[in-house]
Amino acid sequence: MTTIKTSGRGLAHLLVVVIALLIAVPVGWVLLASVKRRSEFFGSPWALPEGLHLRNYVDAFVTAHMGRYFATSLFVTLLGLAFVLAVSVPAAYVIARYDFRGKAVVELALLAGLFVNVNYIVVPIFLMLLDWDRTLVDAFPDGLFLDNPAMLALVYAATSIPFTVYLLAAYFRSIPADYEEAAALDGASRFRIMTRVMLPMARPAVTTVILFNFLAYWNDFIIALTLLPGSGRRCRSASST
Repeated sequence: MTTIKTSGRGLAHLLVVVIALLIAVPVGWVLLASVKRRSEFFGSPWALPEGLHLRNYVDAFVTAHMGRYFATSLFVTLLGLAFVLAVSVPAAYVIARYDFRGKAVVELALLAGLFVNVNYIVVPIFLMLLDWDRTLVDAFPDGLFLDNPAMLALVYAATSIPFTVYLLAAYFRSIPADYEEAAALDGASRFRIMTRVMLPMARPAVTTVILFNFLAYWNDFIIALTLLPGSGRRCRSASST
């Protein structure tokens, strides 16, 4: 039995080392390639750089505006997280703790939303926002819904609400109701119970949804490319021809 445990631990360590190398080698190669000259990179992409060509980073931030794109990505991600938590935390708490008319329908809709891949509906979302821009073209000639990072963050949040509510509601249900009853006896309101009692106890679940949604928003490309096409005016004129 001891031999089996030792062998299993050794295989697990070997697997971790292999996975770490699979991650570290591409990252290291990209870092080395980033300090090469263009002729070095295309001539011998796997060779070590002849020197530190830091001009690439200057060009990335000055010429390619990498800093602006990074700031936009960070803004969209953080705003999307704020939107989804502001909606999902109260919704999950209410679903987990209260009975109300239509609760079964709401839970069924949330479960159905788990099976919707947002990449498959990004074109209908784009067309819907495009129609809204056409409707408000007199008030907002440059567009309001397309090429708007805040709207992109709202779309991210809306499409991730089913997963977030489902996970948080399941965790809220696992917390004993005794804590809420004790807080209610002390005169705490429902909102205070949710924010001061239940939310701190649900910190592991909240951290999990923040991590998953952060990675989903930050790594997305298709939705951002579709809803931030670069020029809302060109999109409207191209769609109307």
